[in-house]
Amino acid sequence: MLEKFTDAELEAYLDEELSAEDMARVETALRNDPALVNVLAEINGRRDMGVHSIGAIWRRNRLSCPSREQLGSFLLGILVDEQADFIKFHIQKVGCRPCQANLDDLARQQEETEEITVSRRRKYFESSAGYLRRK
Repeated sequence: MLEKFTDAELEAYLDEELSAEDMARVETALRNDPALVNVLAEINGRRDMGVHSIGAIWRRNRLSCPSREQLGSFLLGILVDEQADFIKFHIQKVGCRPCQANLDDLARQQEETEEITVSRRRKYFESSAGYLRRK
């Protein structure tokens, strides 16, 4: 049986905003359903002509995505509960790939910064250990 997709799902596919699993489902369906290829071509044609819905503009400009600063605050655990809950929902339920990539990048940077800090502290301690023993 051929899988059905909404125009919104196909728009999200074109913008690469679906989860990896959903992207794979659409790609598999496109290989097996020439009619779906035509629907996708029509959607792409409308986009090329400049016909956009409010939803498409909202998604394309990522109006509901938190800023990088908000994602960093989320990682630090300093957001109020409502903001943190929204970011959890946005990442886990909506599955926003750009926000997940930003969050992963910020987490990696945070780990690198912590490693540098620990290394510096160790060097400071080792360099001053001789001074501490004399007293």
